[in-house]
Amino acid sequence: MAHAKARLNEFGRHLLVDRVVVHGWTVVTAAEASGVSRATAYKWVRRFEAEGVAGLADRSSRPHRSPWRTPARLERRVASLRRRHKLGPQRLSSRLGLPRSTCYAVLRRQGLHRLDWLDRPTGRVVRRYERERPGELVHVDVKKLGRIPPGGGHRVHGRAARPSWKRGLGYDYIHSCVDDHSRLAYSEILADEQGATCAAFLLRAGQFFAGYGISVERVMTDNAFAYRHSRAFRTALAELGARHILIRPHHPETNGKVERFNRTLLEEWAYVRPYTSNAQRVRLLPAWLHLYNHHRTHTALGGRSPAERVNNLPGRY
Repeated sequence: MAHAKARLNEFGRHLLVDRVVVHGWTVVTAAEASGVSRATAYKWVRRFEAEGVAGLADRSSRPHRSPWRTPARLERRVASLRRRHKLGPQRLSSRLGLPRSTCYAVLRRQGLHRLDWLDRPTGRVVRRYERERPGELVHVDVKKLGRIPPGGGHRVHGRAARPSWKRGLGYDYIHSCVDDHSRLAYSEILADEQGATCAAFLLRAGQFFAGYGISVERVMTDNAFAYRHSRAFRTALAELGARHILIRPHHPETNGKVERFNRTLLEEWAYVRPYTSNAQRVRLLPAWLHLYNHHRTHTALGGRSPAERVNNLPGRY
């Protein structure tokens, strides 16, 4: 494999061999003209004679044998402990009696060196994906939040001050729709998660995305009753011309874009500060959504906001 300071790339090797084989240059003269040693020139000439043009291509520098590599049995043990207990290289080292660097090398080979690549409950590596264009797939979900009593709840007064005061105020249902490619998001706070409510929300989400020039092609949801059995929801899908995709039961990571959005929603809006009333929190949702879509940067988008990714598409301004 060619390194950054290699004298010869594939073209240079072809040129060297051509001078020797076709034009009759000596290997020494060809090596001097190419700025490489005689040993290097002889290596490429011999490889060309043995393998032809294919022998001049880059190949892996990995050795054919690695006699000192960690045995497969120990590698399986390292991988098993990582998946089951989420241990890092230092703790794996003390548990197994292996050098920390060896544990880390094994984790890299197994693709387990980043905990955020693992599904925490199961320890399986999460296969991340992203659709090629906006609207090709949108993720839909509902997050249920307990309403805040007048004057604030336990986040203002503490649980001991009002252990059971004004319980039973009910819930707000935050319906959210997130575009898989751009992460552009649309949310509403609604009274329930019934089929008709979900259907009406989906149509309004479709209108929101249409304002950005995005046509919804597929809608992914979990297996909630309203999504699976509601006639109104199926009608809304037909009106959008979208195909419905259900995730596998008990695999919320499949619907990961909106699940991650829900987590951000809780951290940066719902629980970002102690609200003194439910109405105060509700009023701030549109402003937070604007911040999320137009100003908040995403590492998955290369440091851009969702709106920037949509507006940078061909044909957009």
